Amino acid sequence: MSKLTLTFLGTGTSLGVPIPGCDCEVCCSLDKKDRRLRTSCMLTFDKINPLTGKVWQVVIDCGPDFRYQMLRENVKYVDAILVTHEHRDHIAGLDDVRSYNFLQQRPMPVFGNKEAIIGIKKMMYYAFENPYPGVPEFELHEIDITKQQSFLLGNEIEVVPIEVMHAKLPTLAYRIGKFAYITDAKTISDEEKSKLGGVKTLVVNALRREQHFAHFTLDEALELIDFVKPDVAYLTHLSHLMGPYKDFQKYLPGNVHLAYDTLKVDIEY
Repeated sequence: MSKLTLTFLGTGTSLGVPIPGCDCEVCCSLDKKDRRLRTSCMLTFDKINPLTGKVWQVVIDCGPDFRYQMLRENVKYVDAILVTHEHRDHIAGLDDVRSYNFLQQRPMPVFGNKEAIIGIKKMMYYAFENPYPGVPEFELHEIDITKQQSFLLGNEIEVVPIEVMHAKLPTLAYRIGKFAYITDAKTISDEEKSKLGGVKTLVVNALRREQHFAHFTLDEALELIDFVKPDVAYLTHLSHLMGPYKDFQKYLPGNVHLAYDTLKVDIEY
């Protein structure tokens, strides 16, 4: 059985937690588990990337906190970035791959759907239109779920893209073996939901308890977890409206946990 280590780099919403100017209980909390950077994670596999001779390290989403997240976790290299969608809280840190370009002497492989690739090219126009020395370099890979059921990182790691809807925006979730990561989802078609069958470790967004037009509520996330029936599930992309970690965790089912920044989970996939 293959293994990976999941590191939650950030578990907050587009504004993060605490929110500037807010004096609610969560934003004023001194508990480190209530301090949430923008949502992202890193997967460290037990497989060797033949290009580098090191174990694969893959980041999902690269938001505005990317630089600090990499420094905090002492990440020396990144093999690839999987992008869920083009909103700035998920791609605004792409400029900071420049240091890895220099250290690794190659463009950064970045994977995303058509909308995400277009968004990256617009935001990072200076890296594509008459680029000058020192700009970040990318190797963009467009994922078309109508044509490909999966893709490979190297020849080692199979990734299954799953389309979820962030209001009206197509967003990609990713499944690797028995692990799946979903963020910024509000609805999932039955066809795409069927791709989650057999998942044992599920990460899913749960913005707050009240309804939201573009994100799962807590109840909607729990409903999906009940459908998938993983051994364990982690809630991410949490807002300050979810309440303090210490108070809220005890109300969740035994196999469901609030994720928090820096949490590391060893997974068989």
